[in-house]
Amino acid sequence: MPFEAAKSDREESGGIRPLIATSLVVEKAGRRLIDNLSLCLDGEGVTVILGPNGAGKSILLRLLAGLMTADAGQVTWGGSPPSRRAIRRLGYVFQKPVLLRRSVLANIHYALAAQGVPRREQDGKAEEALRRAALLERAGQAARSLSGGEQQRLALARALALSPEVLLLDEPTANVDPSSTLSIERMVRTAAREGTKVVLVTHDLGQAQRLADEVAFMHHGRLLERTAAKKFFDEPKSGDAAKFLRGEILL
Repeated sequence: MPFEAAKSDREESGGIRPLIATSLVVEKAGRRLIDNLSLCLDGEGVTVILGPNGAGKSILLRLLAGLMTADAGQVTWGGSPPSRRAIRRLGYVFQKPVLLRRSVLANIHYALAAQGVPRREQDGKAEEALRRAALLERAGQAARSLSGGEQQRLALARALALSPEVLLLDEPTANVDPSSTLSIERMVRTAAREGTKVVLVTHDLGQAQRLADEVAFMHHGRLLERTAAKKFFDEPKSGDAAKFLRGEILL
């Protein structure tokens, strides 16, 4: 099971930071997709995970979110295994938005209710989330009738409505229009300023340069380097990172 059912005092009072991955290994068909990877995510700001296709970036994000378990190693949230009781404190947005067959507003309300937000607080939180996503005027519209970019903004708004401690984003602008990309990036920056730890997987180097406080570079399932964003783009430590920044294809 991805989640532990056990309760802990830490979950009640201490939050889920830091997220710590220790010696993670994921294997499939004799190939290591994640290879002895360790990572600690704490504090605030935006950590961007970069690397070529097949580097294991999305798998790492799913491991951190407790959506899958590793063949070896462990993930902890605030010192405890991932659990359903702590999931409200973590937001996750997939590359392709997953929305309910309900209105835009009802998608936000459902998430708030599912995580135990009192009914008296739901209207205000939902309205604020839609306002930040520039979707308030579409509150009564069917969510799945929105454009692709609007749907992704709604998915992000739904995650942020719960004021998560940690927000995991898997290529959130890969399939959206430029206007929605700007809106999503603005929402990400605002969330980071307000104290949410953001972990963003992206293939867009320009986006990484605009948003990242630090960069974690992966290749062949390994974490090759992690450093401040400016230093990474100016002076990458590893040869593979330098090739990646030059646009060379890494197999």
